[in-house]
Amino acid sequence: MNVFVSHRGSDLPQAERLAVELRNAGHSVWLDEWSIKLGDSIIAKMNEGLAAADYVVMCCSSSGVLAPWMGREWMSALAIQMNSNGVKILPALLSGGSPPAILEDIKYCDLAKDWSRGVSELLRSIV
Repeated sequence: MNVFVSHRGSDLPQAERLAVELRNAGHSVWLDEWSIKLGDSIIAKMNEGLAAADYVVMCCSSSGVLAPWMGREWMSALAIQMNSNGVKILPALLSGGSPPAILEDIKYCDLAKDWSRGVSELLRSIV
């Protein structure tokens, strides 16, 4: 499966750790640090990653989820999901905080409470 990992810059270490685990489980992972090279258009690369994504893992933390790029990523994914185009948003709680109000009804995995259990739950959701 193609998995797009959306995160705030301050959450990169945990997001990258999660991306490595997803990749090690056999998934194709889009992470900005891996997918956007010097000279690339950030927006074009984000659009490519989102267009190919089966799942968008939205990393939530005490830092919030309203950073400009992250907001664009999950709002785009939500619009795609609402148009029934196959992408599914999977919120992942990294260190406190919560998903934005519009996504509160979506069950999330709690990596802050128990990383291993949260990753296992996330991997079971990616089918």
